[in-house]
Amino acid sequence: MTTFQLAQVNVGRIVAPLDGPVLADFVAQLPEINALADSADGFVWRLVDDGGADSTSLRPDGHDDMLLINCSVWESVEALKEFTYRSDHLRLLGRRREWFKRMSEHHQAMWWVPAGHRPTAAEAMARVGLLREHGESAEAFTFRTPHPAPSSVTASGS
Repeated sequence: MTTFQLAQVNVGRIVAPLDGPVLADFVAQLPEINALADSADGFVWRLVDDGGADSTSLRPDGHDDMLLINCSVWESVEALKEFTYRSDHLRLLGRRREWFKRMSEHHQAMWWVPAGHRPTAAEAMARVGLLREHGESAEAFTFRTPHPAPSSVTASGS
């Protein structure tokens, strides 16, 4: 039987160019926060660009140069929640309005993937799209309504 892991994506529209002074503090803290994620209990993998450090050069929407993507895989919803809200990551999360515009539509999604699967940016954006179009379901959900891992490959929806 295949085991499942939790994939997550969040996208954000930056308020200014990534290489400018407005986002300098955010960019400076990325290595530290990525290292914190990499060493967190339950962390499995994160999407990185060709440089291998982070995903800041990836543009998940070819029509929006200000949209950034973060995608990762975790062992469980609980592991992701622990990192997101109970680690030093919360310090940066608290400053997100300095660096990212408020988005009126869903900008984060989670879904279950077979262990070993690594989502692409396109796959992750499709999950955000599912959430925006159809609301929360087993195929795309948020911390508000987490869905349990599938019990078999055929139930995965991936």
